[in-house]
Amino acid sequence: MPPEDRATASKLRLLIADDQPLIRRALSMTLGAEPDIEVVGLAANGQEAIDLALRLQPQVVIMDQQMPGVSGAVATREITTRLPDVRIVILTTFDDDELVFEAIRSGAHAYLLKDATEDVVLETVRAVHQGESRLSPTIARKVLAQLRALSGREDPSPDTAPRPAATSWARPLPSPAVARPASMPRRSSPVATMPPGSWRSRSGAAAAVAARLPRPRNRAARMPSAWGWAVRRGPAARAARSTSVARSPAVPARRR
Repeated sequence: MPPEDRATASKLRLLIADDQPLIRRALSMTLGAEPDIEVVGLAANGQEAIDLALRLQPQVVIMDQQMPGVSGAVATREITTRLPDVRIVILTTFDDDELVFEAIRSGAHAYLLKDATEDVVLETVRAVHQGESRLSPTIARKVLAQLRALSGREDPSPDTAPRPAATSWARPLPSPAVARPASMPRRSSPVATMPPGSWRSRSGAAAAVAARLPRPRNRAARMPSAWGWAVRRGPAARAARSTSVARSPAVPARRR
């Protein structure tokens, strides 16, 4: 291959699409003067940009956003779908949010406003050819604001996050009176379970209550004297019990 053909093959192939002839010629003369860039075609609208891209196989396309007939976003979507390796640089005067995000969704790799300098446009063309992306500062702020808004809707803060609904197991604990297990029997009063015949005398009631109370083990336990009886241990207690038994009168047998 001759050196001239080798140099031409290594150049960046550029297609320019803009509906204003003056801007098309200015971009072609400015960028085409670079030794590493070759302008392979000029398009006046979106449909012409699609046709030239399919025929000339450029590596980078500078695309205007608002053009008669097929818009720049539609042409960008068509070219990136049929030629995935082609990189698109949007160069326009419009910075409306709708147009910006439409172009980005269509597959644009860079979005510049026409107030950008010649060096910025040239650097952007070379950067997207290397696989990078570029945004004008105004467009970058819009994109970041949109990302923050989306992030705020998807990840609410702890103060505004909805609380989970209470489940069947997250119930308040019952009161101690209600929470008594069924296997734990209630302590029954010895007086409540006395047979009916033991209430005929005061001494009989006291004896029935004493029979159901636990006996002391280590020391003598005296019950209240108002009940008329006491529990004692030791020799003195046995002597007192034998004396009381000896003095008690015999109970006559009941007649039938």
